[in-house]
Amino acid sequence: MFFKKKCVAMILAGGQGSRLGVLTKYRAKPAVPYGGKYKIIDFPLSNCIHSGLDTVGVLTQYEPLELNAYIGTGSPWDLDSITGGAFVLPPYMKYERGEWYSGTANAIYQNIYFIDRYQPEYLLVLSGDHIYKMDYNEMIDFHIKNEADATIAVIEVPSYEASRFGIIHTDEEMRVVDFEEKPKNPKGNLASMGVYLFSWEKLKKNLICESPGKAADDFGHDIIPGMIEKGDKLYAFPFQGYWKDVGTVESLWEASMELLGDHPALDLFDTSWRIFSRNPNKPPHYVAGGGRVKNSIVSEGCYIYGSVENSILFPGVVVEKNATVIDSIVMQETRIMKNSKVIKTILDEEVLIEKNCVVGGREDITVVGTAAIVKEGTVLPPGKKISPKDLTSAKVCGGVM
Repeated sequence: MFFKKKCVAMILAGGQGSRLGVLTKYRAKPAVPYGGKYKIIDFPLSNCIHSGLDTVGVLTQYEPLELNAYIGTGSPWDLDSITGGAFVLPPYMKYERGEWYSGTANAIYQNIYFIDRYQPEYLLVLSGDHIYKMDYNEMIDFHIKNEADATIAVIEVPSYEASRFGIIHTDEEMRVVDFEEKPKNPKGNLASMGVYLFSWEKLKKNLICESPGKAADDFGHDIIPGMIEKGDKLYAFPFQGYWKDVGTVESLWEASMELLGDHPALDLFDTSWRIFSRNPNKPPHYVAGGGRVKNSIVSEGCYIYGSVENSILFPGVVVEKNATVIDSIVMQETRIMKNSKVIKTILDEEVLIEKNCVVGGREDITVVGTAAIVKEGTVLPPGKKISPKDLTSAKVCGGVM
């Protein structure tokens, strides 16, 4: 039995995130850890449940295993109810044929049957790889007030970054008059956040191209420009809060460092809008008598015998005696052994830094992939990237790119 819903949410979580390099070699971008205990996809999932949206499809494709296992039944986000739930929706074989999702719009097209089961008035389409807090009800109210066919959440970005985004042009009433998908020379700086609200029946018609059985591939390249050309009513919903596209190593590191300090722009400690996640079963963290922690986020299960400064430590991290971690992100179950220094580096999960190593420096960001071992005495210069599960030594740095 399926219950009729006013709005169903679909989270696009199949992206590779190739600009994150070794961090997404074996995981989808929405599964990248962030903030000491979260994954990026925790943010749209948490936004949905805070906004009263209890039926959420998560569309996976690239390296889906970690993400599928992480979401499970949706219980950490209270998305395991009888009347709704979190549903992982990978591509699958259909009666006639099966195919991969060929784009954002095609992913929705291939799941029309799933959406129609709930007979929604509206469909909310979200990117699974952005960090922000947003009450989607405000956007829904805006959409209804304007009798819109589609509403696009927008935010002003610096002009020098505008070419990374879809750029929206509106009239004085915020009706969309033009759309540029990642233009080389953008004419404005009002960027699409990858948050779309559609009147479902209108979108369903636009998803189907003139050729029978042929579906449009992408919202930015196909659906949005096509709807504007047809004269459909598209509006831009201005968003004023914190929003970050962590599509590069640099933006991920910057977004993480922005969490440190007394008044971060993104408050993870706000009890009125908690970000929910699947929490590990770990004891409280421990700082030894000779340990030192300054201006850092330290998660449960960490053991600090050395020095940690201006850094973020995920659960189960061990920093041994006389080891130093500065300006770095250290992910789950990583160990930094005696007398080693880690500076401006992202260490992925289950990394081992052996004794007397120097990893990174004050210049470019160094990245060490999942389960890699940095051998005793290695000096790894700033900006180096170590592939997951590769071995390094003082003489030969296997996997350095």
